Amino acid sequence: MDFSPLRHYIDRSLLRDVVFWTAAPVLAYAAVNSILSTTAPRSIPKVLPSPRKSLQLLSAQDLDSLPYPPDALPGARDVDTPYGNIRVYEWGPEDGRKVLCVHGISTPCIAFAGMAELLVERGCRVMVFDLFGRGYSDAPNPDYYRQDIALWTSQILLVLASSKLAWTGSDRFSLIGYSMGGGIGATFTAYFPDLVESLVLIAPGGLLRASRISRSSKLLYGGLLPDFLVKYLVGQRLRGSSGPHGSSNKPTAPASIAESEVPAGHPANSKDSDAPIFTGRPGMSIAKAVAWETDSHPGFLPSFISSIKYAPVSHEHEQWRRLGRRCEARRASAEPDKVSGLDEGKVLLIFGKQDHVIVADETAEDATAALGRENLKVVTLEGGHDVPVVNARGCVDAIYDFWDDSPV
Repeated sequence: MDFSPLRHYIDRSLLRDVVFWTAAPVLAYAAVNSILSTTAPRSIPKVLPSPRKSLQLLSAQDLDSLPYPPDALPGARDVDTPYGNIRVYEWGPEDGRKVLCVHGISTPCIAFAGMAELLVERGCRVMVFDLFGRGYSDAPNPDYYRQDIALWTSQILLVLASSKLAWTGSDRFSLIGYSMGGGIGATFTAYFPDLVESLVLIAPGGLLRASRISRSSKLLYGGLLPDFLVKYLVGQRLRGSSGPHGSSNKPTAPASIAESEVPAGHPANSKDSDAPIFTGRPGMSIAKAVAWETDSHPGFLPSFISSIKYAPVSHEHEQWRRLGRRCEARRASAEPDKVSGLDEGKVLLIFGKQDHVIVADETAEDATAALGRENLKVVTLEGGHDVPVVNARGCVDAIYDFWDDSPV
């Protein structure tokens, strides 16, 4: 059965809803903004602080009940930078294989909790960190700093430099990127292939097809609507139309608005997973962590929206082609050890079989066209877009098979 007419109707319906519910606020915003612009200049902070300092007001019991407790992972440190604080965790054998993990657009670095634990058990030195505007990392104000690959590259280099161990130079590291972090990891490696020993991309952004971005998404994030309205609509979706930290399912907005908050086809607006992040702690799920960030981190919503607009989620085909050429050069070299980086001569892509955000067959096809068939290995596992959470062991086993079977 052909559902395309129905999809067309739904998309037009969403557009009508967005236009209806935004017309009056847009006009009001324009009037108020016009008045304010003629009175006094705005004072815009360069850095939006994370909830880190507010934790001092909470009891030990309250801290432990947070969807993202500050002691959720071992080896925590806070790194002061010109862009604000960065929360970093690093643990595992100091002489182990170094593995840096980059998370996605919404869930902070605890998305890697299960995988990181398994990697450490197998002898790796693991480092994870909260991207700017997520978790306990501050947000350089997107009014000044777009959340694009330039900012992410700076953050990765700052994180690496913060370690007491050498993560660059002759001591290279493996990079695991998940979702938007996959797009970040791929583009970072295209610029700095000498630094990355091995590249693993889990349900990665970077090659998202234009057909996956609906017209209502383009309207919502296209810069036509006032910031306060976009933040409201996106915030409602990220909170799950619920109370604090996703504690209730009671709707708080009319259905027409709720529908417009989830523009069909845009991965950043897919429903967050209810899967628990930590074994034995069912109250700590992806959805609740994201709802907590939305309520508690003043820089989260602006960072999320800026990432949708500027992060390497789509149109990164040339950077992926650069990765393919680097893999070919290493595999073709008579002395591959002299072509540093990407030691396997391939990139590993891991997908969730039930992932409706980053569709396995579709993305694998586009990755093959960009990288070249010989330059990638594709593994599909049970799980949705939350595959590194719900199938952490499967992901780690696939990664070790990839490392152990290196042909180079």
